[in-house]
Amino acid sequence: MTQIAATRFGRPLPSGGTVGVCAPSGPYFNASDILRPKEWWESKGYRVKIVDGTWAKDDYVAGPPEKRAEDLNGLFADPEVDVIQVLWGGTGCIQLLPFLDYETIAANPKALMGYSDITNLHIALRQRSGLATFHGPGFGSMGIPDRTDFTWNSALDAFTTGGAGEVPRDPDDPYVRTIVPGKVTAPIVGGNLFTFVHLIGTPWEPDFTGAILLFEEVDEPPYVIDVHLNQLRLAGKLDGIAGAVVGELKNCDWREERPEAPRTRSIEDVLEMNLGQLGVPVLYKLPLGHGKHLATIPLGVQATLDADGGTLVIEQSGVEALA
Repeated sequence: MTQIAATRFGRPLPSGGTVGVCAPSGPYFNASDILRPKEWWESKGYRVKIVDGTWAKDDYVAGPPEKRAEDLNGLFADPEVDVIQVLWGGTGCIQLLPFLDYETIAANPKALMGYSDITNLHIALRQRSGLATFHGPGFGSMGIPDRTDFTWNSALDAFTTGGAGEVPRDPDDPYVRTIVPGKVTAPIVGGNLFTFVHLIGTPWEPDFTGAILLFEEVDEPPYVIDVHLNQLRLAGKLDGIAGAVVGELKNCDWREERPEAPRTRSIEDVLEMNLGQLGVPVLYKLPLGHGKHLATIPLGVQATLDADGGTLVIEQSGVEALA
């Protein structure tokens, strides 16, 4: 069992405060990927500090891992920066983990927001530095029309007040499904399924013991989700979890565009087979993932999962309490 560092919290984003931006995973494509969200934050009265490395392109990553790690370390150490919002996910964040300065990060805790490939940071920073982080949109999502006020306001609220309270349902499809009934209060951890499965066997191997495990995924068919969940089970990563919240599994169910995979089990069949016998509450389909609507929640804090009632309530703010 991993020795998890004591929980540390960054300060709330103050009025007129500064959002620090770096690119620990994939690169930008068009300059507007950076300029549009910068204008969005500035229109709300905030300052934006974009490190030079955010403009780097190296095929599918934003420059060398040492430089990407240096940029992130620098934002944590920078007294002008109040919170950190990474550009977005993609791939390559795992490359940073050996180069991060976990002691400096622990000594300068700041709220960090991102999701998908940024799950590498959520896991590593919690376990090595004790940092509570935010599972929410990357900087590049802010102000993009494909997103909505639901996503933007949730992110802003999390940075400014901590993201506590009941996680809202998808405004376009409020249905959620109870896979296993029950109610539990425990720390909530996790993120993208593909990403944290690939940390198993590394020095940053995830430890979900006693926690509510959140996972989401995109563009993985049911048989691949089945493999991931079996990997977790056989590696002992589902032993001792307190509950599970399955967020959005976007484009993960069977569809005609996948002729290589016959129509057999559905994604809900896979969830039932792999999670139904764990003896813990399991809730599916809150807007926590790659869909149109993304609710921001803090990770590493206490939450109450009520699978019978179809709710997930974040009990603890993801930032320091206001004086």
